[in-house]
Amino acid sequence: MPDIPLGVLDLVPVSSGSTAAEALHHSIDLARHAERLGYARHWFAEHHLNPGVAGTSPAVVLALTAAATSTIRLGSGAVQLGHRTALSTVEEFGLIDALHPGRLDLGLGRSGGRPTRESATATAEPPAPGRAPNGLLIPPPFSYTHLLGSPRVALQRKLLLLPNAEPQDYAEQIDDILALLAGTYRSAEGVEAHAVPGEGADVDLWILGSSGGTSAEVAGARGLRFAANYHVSPATVLEAVDGYRSFFKPSEFLDRPYVSVSADVVVAEDDATARELATGYDLWVRSIRTAEGAIPYPTPAEARAHAWSDEDRALVQDRVDTRFVGSPGRVADLLEQLQEATEADELLITTITHRHADRIRSYELLAREWRRRGHLAPLEAPAR
Repeated sequence: MPDIPLGVLDLVPVSSGSTAAEALHHSIDLARHAERLGYARHWFAEHHLNPGVAGTSPAVVLALTAAATSTIRLGSGAVQLGHRTALSTVEEFGLIDALHPGRLDLGLGRSGGRPTRESATATAEPPAPGRAPNGLLIPPPFSYTHLLGSPRVALQRKLLLLPNAEPQDYAEQIDDILALLAGTYRSAEGVEAHAVPGEGADVDLWILGSSGGTSAEVAGARGLRFAANYHVSPATVLEAVDGYRSFFKPSEFLDRPYVSVSADVVVAEDDATARELATGYDLWVRSIRTAEGAIPYPTPAEARAHAWSDEDRALVQDRVDTRFVGSPGRVADLLEQLQEATEADELLITTITHRHADRIRSYELLAREWRRRGHLAPLEAPAR
């Protein structure tokens, strides 16, 4: 059986009745467990103004986590360049690499309000809703147009965007990051700039994208690694990976395309227990998609108390339908289906439950089953 590494995508979720400090401690503890269980990497997402998510700065959280682990790769999933500069990003990761060399993944996203140019090359048409040839569910696309006039979204943009800064094209930002890391940066006037620390940092660059457009083109044309989001945008995951591969050109980093695909997962000893643990997910997604901001993750009882309207259900249906929930065998079957449909080189697993112990147990059960199927190398026996 082929090796298919698993990684962790961690939002640093805050459970109801808990605090951001507890969430951070739990995420660091999860990384220790992930390292012990043989997960390949542990990434931290970036979100802002969300009461239920404490991962506002991936660089800060992964620096803390690097000090508590020793071998697992750590990174961002993703640093959002819409409100950061290339230099600040390289310097932050350079600082961490100086103390923990060779362990960092710099995952980059383009959210946050920066303009992007349209892709110059046509990509494959998005697949019609339904099923991929191997049966993977491809739901109808979700539209965020209802959020365009949201006062909260406008406020977030105001607070995040750099004041009085000239917007920079996303592809240019990526090129600046590559140049600063390589030590080859020159301004338009020919002036050199050297990021210290940062220049020469041993980091792997990833581009995260939800469609076959700008992000897929930027990653492919520069021969970078690409991470697609089935858990965020299941309707366009096939379009995203196909677009990336169509743009790919061999580079000093890769000689062939390399793809990771994310999935929302909850595993328990049996299907019924897993469904109970996953009960709060739909209410949590609703809070995001109404622009309320991610609420503290509810208990199953709190979630069941919500009075659902048809409109509410429509807001979350694609995410609920594409979450992999169940026993280890059931979830592993679904992950194999996702990997086959996307031809992913590895999978990135994001799991949120109200209790930290249940989240740890989910990752344990999944790793055990994945290893049993031959997708992960056997764990080394602890030294005596």
